[in-house]
Amino acid sequence: MEIMASTEQHTTESQTVARSEEFVDKFLDAIWMERGLSKNTLGAYRADLMTLGRGLSKQDKTIDMADKADLLKFIAGRVEGGAKPRSTARQLSSFRRFFRYIMREGLRDNDPTADIEMPRIGRSLPKTLSEDEVESLLNAPNTDEPLGHRDRAMLELLYATGLRVSELINLTQSQVNFNQGVLRIIGKGDRERLIPLGEESLRWLRDFIDGPRMEILLERQTDYMFPTRRGDRMTRQAFWHIIKRYAEKAGIRKKMSPHSLRHAFATHLLNRGADLRVVQLLLGHSDLSTTQIYTHVAKERLKDLHSEHHPRG
Repeated sequence: MEIMASTEQHTTESQTVARSEEFVDKFLDAIWMERGLSKNTLGAYRADLMTLGRGLSKQDKTIDMADKADLLKFIAGRVEGGAKPRSTARQLSSFRRFFRYIMREGLRDNDPTADIEMPRIGRSLPKTLSEDEVESLLNAPNTDEPLGHRDRAMLELLYATGLRVSELINLTQSQVNFNQGVLRIIGKGDRERLIPLGEESLRWLRDFIDGPRMEILLERQTDYMFPTRRGDRMTRQAFWHIIKRYAEKAGIRKKMSPHSLRHAFATHLLNRGADLRVVQLLLGHSDLSTTQIYTHVAKERLKDLHSEHHPRG
């Protein structure tokens, strides 16, 4: 008897899922005709809606019958299972569109998603290096060799100034004022900013220009501050490989990005109490909200910050 009951229940569930699938297919046909969405987008809608439909079938409900409590229970289950806010927001967006379609078709007169708030999607925080990790990275190049000296000067400059990688590789000698100890940078949107150089980065830059740079160039001429062995301007990709190589040598296990030292510059300054608007000006952000992301990183880092080293610059 139990087996028969179980089979009947399974049949009912299968029928309910099939009925939900009919609604979902009609919805997808309608929005595809309206908007010409890509197969990937339609596939994502289908996956989201059928996951909900299969869950509802256990209560003998088809997807068009879902109420607010059903949706909240479904979302809570997903969150408990480790779903990220971005994924949950995407699913809720799929549900919204579906129920608007159901109402438009006259199949129900209320929208169960109307009072459900979208989860807050925070911007993903850049992975930042600790001050000890930065120190290891800076010490990784072999400065007895001209190219190693160049790489150390580049890394020192990045950490002291928070330059974008594109700004670093395009830096020319005329942009450096050694007397005043500042860089003149033309950033995004042709906005000019002056960035003070710390003593350490200034020293590495002076030493590099006085010898290793000439050894790299030999008889060639270029105004770019950090030329390659061929006397050309370095590419972003080449610099990215350099950073990855030194990170490996320094034993840094974190996933690095070309902007890792820019992130570290901003975070470590804020850890030391620098004013957010000052950091905004140094980074060349037009909008303070872009800089504010570093305050969150700084707070995270402060929880386990034991180092007493001071950032350079």
